[in-house]
Amino acid sequence: MATRKAGVNLQFSDEERQLMKDLVRESIESELLDRKEKPLPVPERLKERMGAFVCLKTHGQLKGCIGHIKGVLPLDQTVREMARQAAFHDPRFAPLDPDEWKNTEIEISVLTPMRKIDDIEEIEVGVHGLYIERGLDTGLLLPQVAVEYAWDRKTFLEYACLKAGIPRDAWKSKETKIYIFSADVF
Repeated sequence: MATRKAGVNLQFSDEERQLMKDLVRESIESELLDRKEKPLPVPERLKERMGAFVCLKTHGQLKGCIGHIKGVLPLDQTVREMARQAAFHDPRFAPLDPDEWKNTEIEISVLTPMRKIDDIEEIEVGVHGLYIERGLDTGLLLPQVAVEYAWDRKTFLEYACLKAGIPRDAWKSKETKIYIFSADVF
């Protein structure tokens, strides 16, 4: 595993980052304990509409990762909802149980807006994430994925295509749209 940090710094304070992690914890724990979520005070910055993903890892293995690519809700609400989705509704994994939760790491990625590109040279591995679209098929990979697996640009594109369920070289086709974005990952 690479130790290089991926993404960009969107200038969230340490307190805002901690609060987002607290929102994730509270959202998941309220579901696990079948109780109502405790309200936490939210600063104005976290009421902005931004896309975000919540990824959960247990003993270093992915346990769930779900998000919104666009800011459809205020960030605090997105983080809460995506926490529950990643923990209990990611179709790739069994729902998180209380024993797993004790050993679960939280990673939040707050996304910048996406931008369509025509030249793959614009893709900076470690800075950009990819969103591939061909017809109704789409695939997204966060910026940190390419860093974690030490992929080059071409490999990153190929895996984004595979995630979309299209041939690995489909990124070369004019029918395939390529978007880049970045994320503040913490």
